[in-house]
Amino acid sequence: MITVIGTGTGAPVPDAAVAGAELVVGGRRHLDAVRLPEGAERIVLGPLAPALDAMARHVEEGRRVVVLASGDPGFFGIVRALAERFGTERLDVRAGVSSVAAAFARAGLPWDDAVVVSAHGRQPRTAVNVCRAHPKVAVLTGPGAGPAELGAALRDCGRVLVVASALGDPARERVERVTPAEAAARDWGTAVSVVLSLDPERALGAVRTVAGPPAGPAGWALDEADFAHRDSMITKFEVRALALARLGPRLGDLVWDVGAGSGSVAVECARLGAAAVAVEKAADGVERIRANAAAHGVDVRVVHGAAPDALADLADDPDAVFVGGGGRELPAVVTACARRARRTVVVAMAALDRVPAARAALTDAGFTCDGVLLQSSRLAPLPGDVTRLAATNPVFLLWGVRRPACTEGVAQ
Repeated sequence: MITVIGTGTGAPVPDAAVAGAELVVGGRRHLDAVRLPEGAERIVLGPLAPALDAMARHVEEGRRVVVLASGDPGFFGIVRALAERFGTERLDVRAGVSSVAAAFARAGLPWDDAVVVSAHGRQPRTAVNVCRAHPKVAVLTGPGAGPAELGAALRDCGRVLVVASALGDPARERVERVTPAEAAARDWGTAVSVVLSLDPERALGAVRTVAGPPAGPAGWALDEADFAHRDSMITKFEVRALALARLGPRLGDLVWDVGAGSGSVAVECARLGAAAVAVEKAADGVERIRANAAAHGVDVRVVHGAAPDALADLADDPDAVFVGGGGRELPAVVTACARRARRTVVVAMAALDRVPAARAALTDAGFTCDGVLLQSSRLAPLPGDVTRLAATNPVFLLWGVRRPACTEGVAQ
């Protein structure tokens, strides 16, 4: 049997919990805080594989093994690796209080509506995009993905960061509220336990029935009437439906809506959980996008500028890009987006003449390409309580998917 003990936020491990153990495994600080049984072997966790092999030898010989871990070891902890190696029936897990629960408690906030993301041992990209898209996020940090890196990436998002360090240690615990800019300017050391990213206006949240991130929307490809727009200059819902299917926006993704107009595509991507950036050259369009995002309760970063030049100011490469409009600059815009998109570029065009150049821009960047001409007819009333079919303007939708082996020029 392997007993896995979560130490909580600094809670001591009773001597009785490790009594009779012939092997005790854990971080150095955990091992130093307990009195090991006489003759017990001690392994300080570093690379996991050698420790698992040592545990396997003891388990096969019927010896008792104790593993010490921080907080709740079943929450982004060692329980997963142990269960995969030894099976759940050989584990006796005694959970402590997780750092996430402790951090929200210190902040005086409920966290049943929080999104929790781990950046420990991972690139911070996913954590940053989740923080951009959601009002209440807990980030488990690690080297290269701590408060400074998060702060630098979230300067323009209107967030407050709660940095919780050395939770449970009476002498060292610190819980600080800082702006992203303040977080970016500091060296936080190695004691950070968790960072909370909060939208101050929405941090309390609504009463929930199901924990975790909000459920996805009940529908998408919303009617044009659900958005403020100018002179019907909006991606029609039939086109938007297929565009969303090809973009595949999801939690942790970053999506650009270039030539956004009303921002309908950006808003819908944000409703589906992605971080969204809308690029629009018209000042009145920028205001409409902001109003549409607010009306649908989502965060969309709006960039006022004309593509492709405005794209150079966007530091983070997108997972997917939607390009609307069809001016003379379209090939250059598609080329700029294709150079940076990690997964998909979708282009909507009313002018068929633009299709060959847009397709060439995608294939030259290493994308497989496909497309369709969408020409729909909608029900429309006629006098006499009868109905006719009213044709909408045809739109050519082109999409490119990056070949897995073709990553040149894309930030990894």
